[in-house]
Amino acid sequence: MSIFAGMSISVSSLTKIYGTQRAVDNISFSLKKGEIVGFLGPNGAGKSTTMKMITGYLPPSGGSISVCGIDVAKDPMTVHKKTGYLPEANPLYYDMYVREYLEFTAGIHKLGSETKPRIEAMISQTGLTKEAHKKIGALSKGYKQRVGLAQAMIHNPEVLILDEPTSGLDPNQIVEIRELIAEIGKEKTVLLSTHIMQEVQAMCNRVIIIASGKIVADDNIESLKQVNTQGAIVVTFDKEPAQALFKELKNTTGYASAGNKTWKLQSNKPDELRKEIMQWAVQHDLSIASIQKETQSLEDVFRTLTK
Repeated sequence: MSIFAGMSISVSSLTKIYGTQRAVDNISFSLKKGEIVGFLGPNGAGKSTTMKMITGYLPPSGGSISVCGIDVAKDPMTVHKKTGYLPEANPLYYDMYVREYLEFTAGIHKLGSETKPRIEAMISQTGLTKEAHKKIGALSKGYKQRVGLAQAMIHNPEVLILDEPTSGLDPNQIVEIRELIAEIGKEKTVLLSTHIMQEVQAMCNRVIIIASGKIVADDNIESLKQVNTQGAIVVTFDKEPAQALFKELKNTTGYASAGNKTWKLQSNKPDELRKEIMQWAVQHDLSIASIQKETQSLEDVFRTLTK
């Protein structure tokens, strides 16, 4: 049985070459049903190219992709039925009314008798009710994005591919679209590309980071925040300890005050250091307010892995 069996999205040894440039370089990953996964990377890293290949809009130079167990190369039409796609540019027909455009999209997917109920369901779910009578060109950027999401979901796909869904939106619109995607993700698998780290932390528990066409990280957010900080313990005391006391700790390779009764201790054996600190504190009548491994912000991790 394939290791990707049962996955909503499976990418194996995927490559895309333009002339002498490897835009995507032999990457592999998979998404389970119900996951919302952040797909991060600097401009030109290969995010949009990868998404276009997953949706079947761009053929790969090598490797394989399956969506809901269906090979994209062998059966792209069935994959289109299983997939909803919101491109970064969000191409819309500005002269069409909202309902007219969604009816047009439903026709492409041949929804038949399901067309009207699906249109009304999408208008309601994406918060377009008050704007549904307008032409798309008259809508704000935020509502245009909602129309884009509505068309991506009109055929009730199992998988959503969203490329920069909040690009150019104001803070209020970002929160609204973020909440909408989080709600959608309860029932569907979502691969979400964005440059906004707050979005990733608000919606995703897993992140894939790509740089220069290669995957440089694929892990849950909390684990990623501990990248390059495995040897650091941060301890806050109820009262300031004497610096000389730290010399007694055998498992620390260095220590420094971080202010406000907080100290950062480096170690090659952080777990052993944590135990030693607890005993050491009791011996010196020191109360520990908190003790934890040092973590980085997601922004720091991103810069570390992609610079």
